[in-house]
Amino acid sequence: MHTANGAATSKRYTVVGMCFAAAFVCYIDRVNISVAAIAMQSEFGWTETTKGLVLSSFFVGYMLTMAVAGWLADRFGGKLVLGLAVIWWSLFTVLTPWAAYSSMAMLIAARVALGLGEAATFPASYGLFSRWVPVEERARSISLLASGIPIGTLFALVTTGWIVTNYGWPAVFYWFGAVGIVWAVAWFWFIHDDPASHPRISSAELDRIGAGAGEPRETLRFPWRAFLKLPAFWALLVNHFCSNVLLYVALAWLPSYFRDAQGLSLTGAGLYSAAPWLSMFVLTNVGGWFADYLQRRGMSVVAVRKTMQTVGLVGGAVFLLMLRGVESPNVAVLLMCGALGIASFCISGFGTNHLDIAPRYAGVLLGITNTVGTIPGVVGVALTGWLVDTTGSYDSVFLMVAGVNLVGVVVWLLFAKGEKLVD
Repeated sequence: MHTANGAATSKRYTVVGMCFAAAFVCYIDRVNISVAAIAMQSEFGWTETTKGLVLSSFFVGYMLTMAVAGWLADRFGGKLVLGLAVIWWSLFTVLTPWAAYSSMAMLIAARVALGLGEAATFPASYGLFSRWVPVEERARSISLLASGIPIGTLFALVTTGWIVTNYGWPAVFYWFGAVGIVWAVAWFWFIHDDPASHPRISSAELDRIGAGAGEPRETLRFPWRAFLKLPAFWALLVNHFCSNVLLYVALAWLPSYFRDAQGLSLTGAGLYSAAPWLSMFVLTNVGGWFADYLQRRGMSVVAVRKTMQTVGLVGGAVFLLMLRGVESPNVAVLLMCGALGIASFCISGFGTNHLDIAPRYAGVLLGITNTVGTIPGVVGVALTGWLVDTTGSYDSVFLMVAGVNLVGVVVWLLFAKGEKLVD
């Protein structure tokens, strides 16, 4: 039964906050190996190319089940799917040291399994948001969800180096895996799939949420033909790919860049790598607030999405091109803060657009576009290792990412839309 008072806030914020926390856990468990791998490389005698294969193997599993995770969340509810997914990947986080000491094949299998679980994070969250988040709060909510990426990365980078130095690299995986289990207990205790079924939600908040509350859950048949005919759908696919190249290369290789190219210690590399993610965390939320502000001031949805995406991709490319040849760690970290910080505006561009053009299919649609968006995690991360081995420098990597960004901008400006296109 619904409470009769007029306070219309807290329950949807709990859903958004817990999804943010899931993204945080997702990224601490994903990123810890980017620092731990430096110690693992020394212990196991890996080349840069081998390390690149280990780092990229996660994305194989992540890519395989993305669309399936979105369908499962829409069919059975984001609460169940995301809760079980976090338990799954937390267990494989804990098993990572055992797998590494067993064989390279077992380590890669464990990383693939980790990716299989983490694939549910964002599709399940988008599905919940389509029911819980009012239209005028979407950019802020998606930005907060996405800011779990940099803040989780920041936490992992700051703590992993210290844990490795003081307790050895296996401890990282044991400790971080336990965090996910604690989150899952809170998730199943507090979260409901549907606002209309929440026993303590106010009628005022239900009115605020609007159309998503109480919509019957059904087995959705994804309208492939309708989407495949839409240039806006293809623009989403291309821009999810282009926007993720910088993200995934930075996630996997930033600590190695500061250690190898800038001559920092393992702990120093972790600390310097953390600063760009703090910049990204702050500007992701600033971008979300600014995008919703522009919309409230009367700018059309499509104009807001094109503005934010263009600033994010072009700005990121400019900072990356400035990074070539930099030999000062302090200058390098400032430029990388600029690159990742301004790139976060893309969350209020393509990242929110799924809910604009097809809110009913947002979870599955995000799963599909993020499948394509995960290709840079497999190809780009492995290619980065090969480029560094071949050229002896990260300059070619920066040039590659900047070029991809500019391709994304052109496609987005030509074909992106802001209105609902599929019912």
